[in-house]
Amino acid sequence: MGDGLKIGITCYPSLGGSGVVATELGKLLAERGHQIHFITHNIPFRLGTTFQKNIHYHEVDVNDYYVFRYPPYDLSLASKMAQVANMQNLDILHVHYAVPHAVCAYLAKKLAHPNLKVVTTLHGTDITVLAQDESLKDMIRFAINESDAVTAVSQDLIRETRDLLDITRDIDLTYNFIDKRVYYPREISHLRSEFAYPHEKIMMHISNFRPVKRVSDVVDVFQRVAEKMPVRLMLVGEGPDMPKVQCRIRELGLEDRVHFLGKQDEIAQVISLADVLLLPSEKESFGLVALEAMACGVPTIGSITGGVPELVSHGETGFLAPIGDTEKMAEYAALLLSDDQLATRMKEACLYRAQHVFCNDKITWEYEQIYHRVLGREVSTEVPLCED
Repeated sequence: MGDGLKIGITCYPSLGGSGVVATELGKLLAERGHQIHFITHNIPFRLGTTFQKNIHYHEVDVNDYYVFRYPPYDLSLASKMAQVANMQNLDILHVHYAVPHAVCAYLAKKLAHPNLKVVTTLHGTDITVLAQDESLKDMIRFAINESDAVTAVSQDLIRETRDLLDITRDIDLTYNFIDKRVYYPREISHLRSEFAYPHEKIMMHISNFRPVKRVSDVVDVFQRVAEKMPVRLMLVGEGPDMPKVQCRIRELGLEDRVHFLGKQDEIAQVISLADVLLLPSEKESFGLVALEAMACGVPTIGSITGGVPELVSHGETGFLAPIGDTEKMAEYAALLLSDDQLATRMKEACLYRAQHVFCNDKITWEYEQIYHRVLGREVSTEVPLCED
């Protein structure tokens, strides 16, 4: 694609949708000939430790001086960003989350060479939660306005950013994406028999089990469906609400029909076990797990919130209901799980939508065009074709 760019990427390296997207984007950009420099306090969990061409990792060391009550991570990050930008002559700092990363990038830009540009991607919590805090609002607004380009992962997040922070600048819509070489329906018949009998269906929920995920609603939906047909529930992940969920399942006498899988790395293989994904969240700026399920041919039943309606096409790739309406969600689930023809149609629609609307080639190209634009370079108008 011509001369590659030198791009620094900062994200939260632990589990979470923003870290996944940032890391996968970096890997894809490296494949396209760009030099990628991850600047984080730990190796992003999706990056791995094996050598990958064009990918470099720079660890942020925090100096815990005795005069500080708390280690000054933000200052250490900004200093490291500037150091890497100057040492590697970076073109772009692409930061994921406004706070603290975009603020640190602003400081780094002031310390680094004059041609460095900053691109900030908003993923959700930095707006839906942190921007509600009056003590942080001005700083988040400043970081967004001082970035050379800002992107967001859904139209709904763009709207909320403008409403909450009175932002008038341009914000580019860049949806999250999946790598179709990783996310596709897996042959898992040998594994499925370990969790369910042939006549049983499998419902699945994957999250960090925080209150915002409303996992108690998952159990409620499952109970309602289990009263009508033979079905199993698989819970994937860990988090603060897990004990409450386990207690509720025991109270309902459903222990023998629920499988707790904990955290899993091979998500495509795990999701391929399911017949339907449940996502009844109170807030989802995008809903990456629903896209991962869609790419594996698994429909989602979720709540009408945030960017989920932009991702899940109601009646085509899943069903959506109002937040907390577990009766309606259970009704949709029972319909889907009892109608094989509907399930087949939805699986095909899921695969097509994931591969064409949220294709990695298309979204990576969109980010490249944003980079070229802020650098004053020629921008292409020829959108790449996403093939099956």
